Amino acid sequence: MSLVPVKDALARLLSGVDPLAAEMLPLAAAAGRVLASDVAAARTQPPFPASAMDGYAVRAADVAIDVPLAVVGASRAGERFRGTLGPGEAVRIFTGAPVPPGADAILIQEDAVADGDRILPKETVSPGQFVRPAGLDFTEGQVLLHAGRLLDPRAIALAAAMNRPTVAVRRRPVVAILGTGDELVPLGSAPGPDQIVSSNNLGLAALVREAGGEPVDLGIAADTIESIADAVDRATGADILVITGGASVGEHDLVQPALVGRGMALDFWKIAMRPGKPLMVGRLQGMRVLGLPGNPVSTLVCGHIFLKPLIAAMLGTAFDTEPETAVLGADMKANDRRQDYVRARVERRDGKHVATPYSRQDSSMLATLAAANGLIVRPPFAPAIEAGSDVPVLLLGS
Repeated sequence: MSLVPVKDALARLLSGVDPLAAEMLPLAAAAGRVLASDVAAARTQPPFPASAMDGYAVRAADVAIDVPLAVVGASRAGERFRGTLGPGEAVRIFTGAPVPPGADAILIQEDAVADGDRILPKETVSPGQFVRPAGLDFTEGQVLLHAGRLLDPRAIALAAAMNRPTVAVRRRPVVAILGTGDELVPLGSAPGPDQIVSSNNLGLAALVREAGGEPVDLGIAADTIESIADAVDRATGADILVITGGASVGEHDLVQPALVGRGMALDFWKIAMRPGKPLMVGRLQGMRVLGLPGNPVSTLVCGHIFLKPLIAAMLGTAFDTEPETAVLGADMKANDRRQDYVRARVERRDGKHVATPYSRQDSSMLATLAAANGLIVRPPFAPAIEAGSDVPVLLLGS
């Protein structure tokens, strides 16, 4: 099987993926979820003309400098003035309070001198001055939040103001994560002389949560078909099964035969990518199967390139896979036939991103990946390039 280009591999992975079913949640429990349907306002905001400042509700035509106005009442937030403003009158008003009928402007308190039960204006006003009209923010029935929107704090606050106590959100994709290899021991264990502590399961679980999914850790399977198959059976009901390690062509790489033996339909299993050549994609009992390389850097880079977009597709959101442009901070040699994702430190200088690649790019070096905040994308057969040139870069965060 020839190496599949990264772009084609991603397209095949996402082919036919539909958003998951919706579920209703109380708004208070929906933070961080993705809307499954549009949300329309259940009320108008503000529901009445409201004062934007502390001061006096007046008729603009009545306001003249040092011409007294009689103060006939007050309007506070939650307790409006019950009457109608007449000629030569003013109502003490506070920010957010309803503007009484008959008033068409607010004389701010700094521009008035209180004198018992009257005020002396020190400035004139125009009709509508410092008045928030009814519906300034939104009106009943107006659609303000759309399907696919992440319910971040701003969206939650808006939905609450719209008086929507429940919302329809996409079910979180359940992602079962299985590590494989006799060389691995769980975190907190004492590794033997030929063993290492497993990091992939925890790293991928964090990536899944960050992307909006729900991780399920299946632990570590030994290098036997039986152990792998038994662990896969525990993934029943998951939307995605991610397996790390054992997907290559060595005599101990048993993931593929174990999965095929359980009924997996294999799509492809080698891609033209570094790090991450032995990546496997298939389907098993309604699950999307993603087999990732065992090297920790390869696992997480492939998780960013492939797993995050897959979760986004199931949530009905768009995942931006297009790199940004940065200035190269150091010379780079020519690339071979695989698309290379080079760990780099990206800094902002003179209004531009500057991406400096790390000198060591071994796929086992997690310390370098943790220090990196970007991946320079080097297309297949890209020629050598000098510092100062423009390069595409995928930003990973701070």
